[in-house]
Order: sequence, then C-alpha cells, then structure tokens
Amino acid sequence: MKVRKLLHTRMRVTDMDQTIQFYQEVLGLEVMERKVSPRGSHLAFLKVPNSEELIELCSFPASGPVTVQEDLVHLAFEVDNLDDTIRALESKQVKITDGPTRTSSGSRFIFIDAPDGYEVELIERPPGTARV
Repeated sequence: MKVRKLLHTRMRVTDMDQTIQFYQEVLGLEVMERKVSPRGSHLAFLKVPNSEELIELCSFPASGPVTVQEDLVHLAFEVDNLDDTIRALESKQVKITDGPTRTSSGSRFIFIDAPDGYEVELIERPPGTARV
C-alpha cells in the first residue's frame, strides 16, 4: 500500500462559528463546505491558499468543550512578510504568544492562538529555502 496524498486534517472545536470567524478574518482561509454528519457532528472544510489539503473543523456539542493540551498540535502557515503579518495581527488585536524567532536557516516565525488553544505558527522563509 502507498498513500497518494494528504486530503485533510480534522480538528475538533468547541464553537464552530467562532473558530470559522478566526480562520477567515485572521488568516484569510475560505470555507468550502459546511454540513452535519450522520452522527450529528457539525463539519466545516477550510481551504488554504496554494494548498490542496483542507482543514476540517468538527464540532460535536454532545461531547462537551474541547481542551487542547499545551504543545500538542499546531498548524504552520507560510507568510510573505512576517513584519507585515505582525502589524496585521496587531490591528486585529490578535496576541502573539511566541516570537518573532529567527532560525539558523534564516526563517522567522511567530505563534498565535486559535480558539480552543490550538497554536498557529506563521513562518517567513528566505527565498530559495526548502519548504519543510
């Protein structure tokens, strides 16, 4: 067996509308589809620019609120200019929780928190740097 490609990653969330608002307004992601699964989970699929993979948000109110353990999961997104990104986040009153930090390869990154405590890493890479 050989996997062909990654299709989506699911993250369980407490408040679907609040989480969608964050990903749309702060990160500019697009909602491709919203639906309710046969077992009652509320689902939303988000498109990331320049990527085929989707982020699937899942809210299952019957299971109670989501508690994300610290440093368990994060999403990483590449940005063109970290300084511009920081200014845009500040204008939206989004707190930077770590960074900016520069790596030995010259990349720079920061972290912010999404709803439910999921971390989001925003990375600026120097031109010609490997995309890992």
